[in-house]
Amino acid sequence: MNRIDQLFIENSKEILSVYLTAGFPGLNDTPALLRALQDNGCDMVEIGIPFSDPLADGPVIQQSSHQALENGMNLKLLFSQLAGIRATVRIPLVMMGYLNPVLQMGMEPFLENCRNVGVDGVIIPDLPPDEYETRYHGMFREYGIFNILLITPQTGDQRIRKIAGLSQGFIYMVADASTTGTKSAIGQHQVSYFRRIKEMELPRPALIGFGISSHETFMTACGHARGGIIGSAFIKAIGGPGSLENKVKDFIRSVRMG
Repeated sequence: MNRIDQLFIENSKEILSVYLTAGFPGLNDTPALLRALQDNGCDMVEIGIPFSDPLADGPVIQQSSHQALENGMNLKLLFSQLAGIRATVRIPLVMMGYLNPVLQMGMEPFLENCRNVGVDGVIIPDLPPDEYETRYHGMFREYGIFNILLITPQTGDQRIRKIAGLSQGFIYMVADASTTGTKSAIGQHQVSYFRRIKEMELPRPALIGFGISSHETFMTACGHARGGIIGSAFIKAIGGPGSLENKVKDFIRSVRMG
């Protein structure tokens, strides 16, 4: 069984997924961050593939991506760093990035590398669901890699049901049609959207991302979905001085406990 499915079966609520940018803050920090996140209570990690033009990301993740590229991070190096990671990291790992670097490697070599290092799923925001369905769906299944699709407040009900049928593992609910890290609170219009999705009783569980940055917003997400995804706030937390282990520990505790 895929680790993502296993997580949603074993954890009834309050699933915390954290996004990190591979190669940030230091080129070789990613494996240590994965272990620290697991050891301090994170349920799943999204490993961001640095890209020079991350259109959906706000300034915090854009800057971390820029620094990671300056550090020398690339997709080939990332896979080499993740080789053997399953000896110490048991939680689900999801690779998240834009289509361009994936296609530069080749979709099939990319999925093969994901399988070989123990990545469980992939989020490619700019891969249209229709293109995934017609070109890549069989390939993902062949390699046992889940493709996690996104919905937004602007996605119509019929489209949402189609995406829910195509998505594997969970549905990524984008809380707001803005870039990441630009909102620090959840408004009433977003709560209405969360309720609408919950009432649809979709065949996949959902996690809420974009705007989840604190204990309060995480608990709001957990009240309307199976959990929340935090990115920009975590990137900020690990970018300052101090040991990575302590920064991860303090951040996860603040999200979980307030």
